[in-house]
Amino acid sequence: MISQAQLIASNKVILLFYHAFERDKYVRHDRYLQRLVRPLYNLTHHRQKQTGFDVSFNLLKRALVKAGWIVRVNDRALARKYPNYPVGLVGFPSILDGWELPNPAILGPSLYDHPMLAPGLMKDARFRKHLVLAPWHYEMFRLVYGDACVRWYAGIDTEEWRDSSTYKKDIDFLIYDKIRWNYDELSRGLLQPIRKHLQRSGFETHTIRYKFHDHVTYRRLLQRSRAMIFLCEHETQGIAYQEALASNVPILAWDNGFWLDPLWKRFSESKIPASSVPFFSAECGETFRDFSDFERALTTFLARLANLNPRKYVKENLSMKDSAKIFTSEYFALIS
Repeated sequence: MISQAQLIASNKVILLFYHAFERDKYVRHDRYLQRLVRPLYNLTHHRQKQTGFDVSFNLLKRALVKAGWIVRVNDRALARKYPNYPVGLVGFPSILDGWELPNPAILGPSLYDHPMLAPGLMKDARFRKHLVLAPWHYEMFRLVYGDACVRWYAGIDTEEWRDSSTYKKDIDFLIYDKIRWNYDELSRGLLQPIRKHLQRSGFETHTIRYKFHDHVTYRRLLQRSRAMIFLCEHETQGIAYQEALASNVPILAWDNGFWLDPLWKRFSESKIPASSVPFFSAECGETFRDFSDFERALTTFLARLANLNPRKYVKENLSMKDSAKIFTSEYFALIS
C-alpha cells in the first residue's frame, strides 16, 4: 500500500479545499440551521439542488479524478503535514476567512464576482495563481490581479450529455429563462415578445426557468428539442447552455454585450463588456442583442440550423481532459 508520503513525493495527490455558498437568510447564523434542514427539503422538490459553486467544483474534481489524480477534499491535516505542497481553494469567499495554512495556493474558480471586492487578495504571498473562467471575466480580473490570472474552464462530460439529435422532436424551441435582474421589465420586453413571435410563426415552444428544474427534466427536454433559446444577462461559464451544446442542441442566445450585475456601478463609470455565451462559435448557433435584433438572428439561425454541430465545438474546446490538464499544469508549477 502506497503511503501518504510516497503519494505526495510522486505528485499524485491534489489537495482541494471547498466551501459552498452560504448566507444567513432571515436571522444571524441561520445558515447553520439551513445546513441541517437542506437535505430534507431537497427530498420534497425537483428544483436544482446545486449552486453554481457546487457545479463548478464538482466538474473540476471529476475531471481530475477521470484524468487519474487522487483528489483529497478539505484534508487540512495532510496539507498541514506538507506545508510546501500546493492546495486549491474553490467556492464561496468565506473559504478565505481566517485561512491559516501556509501552503502555496491556486485560487478559484468562483470566489469573487469582481476583483475590486478583494483588491489586495493576490498580495498574500501564499496565493500564487487565480483561475478565471470567461475571456471577458479574465480581462476584468487581469486589470487588478495581473499575471496571477489563469484562464480555465470546467469541462463538460460528453458521455453524460450525449448527442440527442436522433431523438424524436416535438419542441421546436426550448426557451431557457435565466434572467436574474429587472425580471419584470425584461420579461415584458424580451421573454414574452420572443415567445409570442415564435408561437405566431407556428413553432412549438417550452419554457423552463433557472433553478426551477432538475437535471433529469432538463436532459429529457433537450432530447425533445430541435433548438434552444438562451436568455441570460451574462455568464462566467454557462454550464447549462454548454450541456445543451454537448447534447447537439443548437442555441440562439441573447447576448447584450455587457455585465449587467448591479455591482458594475460600484466599480466603473461605464458599462463593462461581458457575454452570456463566453464559450461559443458559429457552429453552435447565433446571438442577438435585444428583441429588435431577434427576427434577423432567428432567420439566419433557421437557415443554418440543419448544418450546425455544437457538440463538435464542446468536444474540441470544453473537454474534461483539457480542463484537468490546465489545472494540474498550474497547480504543480507551485511546487518549489
